[in-house]
Amino acid sequence: MASRVVGLDIGTSGVRAAELTLGKGTATLERFGQVALPVGAVRDGEVADPDAVAAAIRQLWAQAKFSTRKVVVGVANQKVVVRQVDLPWMPDGELRKALAFQVQDYVPMPVDQAILDFHRLEEFTNDSGARMLRVLLVAAARDMVGSAIDAVTRAGLQPTMVDLTSFAVLRSLVSLEHGGFEPAGAEALVDVGAQVTNIVIHQGGVPRFVRILLMGGGDITDAVAERLGVPAEQAESIKQESGMASVPGGAESSPAGRAIEGTANSFVEEVRGSLDYYMAQPGAARIDRVVLSGGGSRLTGLADRLATATRLPVQAARPLSMLKLGKTGLTPDQLAYVEPMVAVPVGLAMGVSS
Repeated sequence: MASRVVGLDIGTSGVRAAELTLGKGTATLERFGQVALPVGAVRDGEVADPDAVAAAIRQLWAQAKFSTRKVVVGVANQKVVVRQVDLPWMPDGELRKALAFQVQDYVPMPVDQAILDFHRLEEFTNDSGARMLRVLLVAAARDMVGSAIDAVTRAGLQPTMVDLTSFAVLRSLVSLEHGGFEPAGAEALVDVGAQVTNIVIHQGGVPRFVRILLMGGGDITDAVAERLGVPAEQAESIKQESGMASVPGGAESSPAGRAIEGTANSFVEEVRGSLDYYMAQPGAARIDRVVLSGGGSRLTGLADRLATATRLPVQAARPLSMLKLGKTGLTPDQLAYVEPMVAVPVGLAMGVSS
């Protein structure tokens, strides 16, 4: 039986939500909406002002007319740790109960102050002949998750699940039915937000590496605003009009160009460094391509610079191609504009059926 699910993405610059109908076969996008947040309401991906965030969420529900108040909420910030860990094999149920004892040496926070989860990767036998389980361990600070849930409940919604934004990106951009890459290779998904960027490297839909960067398109906007002494809204327009040079040094003739170049180049180097770190791990599969999503990915020239820096093909994500479209109330032009930003809320909603 088909069910309606809403994924809610609380970003640094705004709140976004997508309502899907989930049933057999392809999911259907029924509604999508977004509302801007006041500056400082969310800092580095963490809710700082629950009342302001709640007000924006209430406005979002009023505008988009979602059919349910039950939501899946995403989190991604520096209070989330994701790392690959090898543990003694045990059934999932037993591992979940014993997780706090098994992983306390891998988590840089007291385990009693963390919410723990894991994503099973593979089983193997170690050199001693013991049966082992390789997992992606996820640890999130309990107070950070609590702040997000507090904002959602103040808005009158019912959070049914909290999910890692990185996994939502993977879910919405990878469909085994659609293929598009060789199973032998890996693919890097880079979702660029205002101040938080999710990097997920997967192989055949299985996540192998996750990194959350506290950098994004908003940092470039801030650099332009500071350099030119203009409001953020004007700086954003200048940034989009100017774009980033496709080659280093090609946009430095103006103050805006120098601001964009300096900040965006640092971002590109952080992404490249993350991919290099993954590739240096034993047994890492080669990366075949990079796929860009998120509002920050719309910066002209960013894809070309990433391609130059990583020596990999870089392409824009097309999450809407994985979905059927219902009566969204959005025009084709509006859908094309928001497509980079639907990946996270769509993936959060999809998590209910995974």
